[in-house]
Amino acid sequence: FYSARGLKRVAVGRDCRLSSPRLHEALCAALIETGIRVIDIGVGPTPLLYFAVHELGLDGGIQITGSHNPPDENGFKMMVGKGSLYGDDIAELRSTMERESFTLAPGGSLEEVDPTPAYVKRAASDIDLGRRDIRFAVDAGNGAGGPLALETMNALGLEPIAMLCEMDGTFPVHHADPTEPETLEMLRDRVLSEGLELGFAYDGDADRVGVIDARGEVIWGDKLMIILSRALLEKHPGATIIGEVKCSQTMYDDIEAHGGRGVLWKTGHSLIKTKMKEERALLAGEMSGHIFFADRYYGFDDAIYATLRILEIVSRSKVPLHEMLSDVPETFATPEIRVDCEDSSKFDLVQRVVEHYRPTRELNDIDGARIQFEGGWALVRASNTQPVLVLRFEAESAGRLEAIRAEVESVLERFRDD
Repeated sequence: FYSARGLKRVAVGRDCRLSSPRLHEALCAALIETGIRVIDIGVGPTPLLYFAVHELGLDGGIQITGSHNPPDENGFKMMVGKGSLYGDDIAELRSTMERESFTLAPGGSLEEVDPTPAYVKRAASDIDLGRRDIRFAVDAGNGAGGPLALETMNALGLEPIAMLCEMDGTFPVHHADPTEPETLEMLRDRVLSEGLELGFAYDGDADRVGVIDARGEVIWGDKLMIILSRALLEKHPGATIIGEVKCSQTMYDDIEAHGGRGVLWKTGHSLIKTKMKEERALLAGEMSGHIFFADRYYGFDDAIYATLRILEIVSRSKVPLHEMLSDVPETFATPEIRVDCEDSSKFDLVQRVVEHYRPTRELNDIDGARIQFEGGWALVRASNTQPVLVLRFEAESAGRLEAIRAEVESVLERFRDD
């Protein structure tokens, strides 16, 4: 597939799941047989693979990872050039595999390269801390990001409290997914018990970050984006900043209020990165904790780098992180609500919701159904990666929130029972 497109040098990385070595061996052997020069970067987080492709000027990359999925699941995140392989290209790749229409070619090889020193050096030269005595913890969930995070932070003179930063592909303590509040409980307890300023949590391949503030409360992705976008817009007035359909309306309003251009787009790291290039956006983010910096960086999602940018802001602020949001209008919102739904029916259900509300409500169907109500909004969309529907609700009051949620869930349940 890569050789057919004239691509010769492809990086391969893997996370710490127990199935990753077997997949790595088979993948590298197949790539070499088709004439690809494989640059094996070893075990590490997905952002390190992205970094290697950019830093070394490679033709593409493949990360073997199950991301935030359960330990027994695994897969690939793929790059062609500096962009993601997704959508129709994945369908084409599947067809190629099913037809076994591979072209064997000479010239394939394997070279082991460790991009860690370059990654650490880049971060150390880029991040400008006002102080280094920030008291914070990092919970890597026994995923692939822990060792790199600690090495990078130590190089900057930071001394994080390490939690589950040893890689263990069985994920023995808790699920590595910072969008699930229960996975943040250990981190929250540590922040509160030790009076820390912040806590950071990563998913299994460290391309998503979750944040706990000094009060022990979660700062979700859209609130992080408000903090990051304000800092960005001070230096880049009028910059374009991208969010996704699950983000709060207060985020888009705040970007506009501070002189930026907010763009609502589809959920999904591949889709966001492509849209960033189209719009020449300097920053993008998702509720799930994917944060993308094109300002001073390469435009991909990297939980470790996002952590450092947040710490940079905190180190130069006279107030703690949560107080930076004190002027944001209060709303009442749910986290992501995941409802099990077969892949074969999830998109049809979302389409029925779109058709139900379109005649009577303002509705954005760029990615599922984002429905405007008086005093709030609701979202129903199909997950890109799991057999689930993702719901989210936000409103001006708790009562309005419950009313909107009850109505939409009732409509959805009726369609599911048909």
